[in-house]
Amino acid sequence: MDRYLVFGHPVRHSKSPFIHTLFARQTQQELEYGLAEPAIDEFAQALRTFFDQGGKGCNVTVPFKEQAFTLVDCLSPRAKRAGAVNTIKLTDDGVLLGDNTDGAGLVADLKSHGVTLADSRILLLGAGGAARGALAPLLAELPSELVIANRTHAKAQQLAAEFCDLGHVTAQTYEQLAGSFDLVINSTSASLQGELPPLAPALIHTDIAIYDMMYGASDTAFISLAKQHGARQTMDGLGMLVEQAAEAFTVWRGIRPGTKQVLRELKRNLGVI
Repeated sequence: MDRYLVFGHPVRHSKSPFIHTLFARQTQQELEYGLAEPAIDEFAQALRTFFDQGGKGCNVTVPFKEQAFTLVDCLSPRAKRAGAVNTIKLTDDGVLLGDNTDGAGLVADLKSHGVTLADSRILLLGAGGAARGALAPLLAELPSELVIANRTHAKAQQLAAEFCDLGHVTAQTYEQLAGSFDLVINSTSASLQGELPPLAPALIHTDIAIYDMMYGASDTAFISLAKQHGARQTMDGLGMLVEQAAEAFTVWRGIRPGTKQVLRELKRNLGVI
């Protein structure tokens, strides 16, 4: 039976085995999917051992995505742009292909919620790996402007400069932010600590959509703030998790699984519904 894993540290909380088991059942694919939590300095060896022992593919999560980028044999265009790999496939000719499905998962989830990206003004909070992975897929949807805001302004400026060839993308400090945004995406990890990015609440209005890449059994602090200030629509990252997994499954198996029922089952599993 074909074997797949998710590598991370920590990773025991991961819902990837749950999601991919449902995908396999739905598409009648025979595979098994497990967890691997190597020590930080043992990831490269663990990855090699997995594929040497017959592994077919894997997901890679924090903190190994950038390291995986350097360990594969070739990179997809979106992995090159992201500077990180979250999906690896062993091809039929024995090549390790590195891909990044995070941004595609984000865009797919936004569209499933009916969010219009074309000609919209988007604010992306954060300039780390999650933001980097999201930029090219978001800009491919042709927003009128994409603004990056980050606590360290130089990082936002660097990121904007790297992606300016794909569309109208700029960097601003949190204090500079002004005007009306159609969509705000929080890619920072603040929600993991129950904290908020330093966004002025005045920027949240009744016609805005708010997306937090983090998720939990209850609203994140950022989503709670958005609801308090009357945001039209709020979304967490649970759908992104399922959509990026579906993209990875497609890379591995060549068949696209449906996501709606799997997302409902995941919400039940987490006690969200």
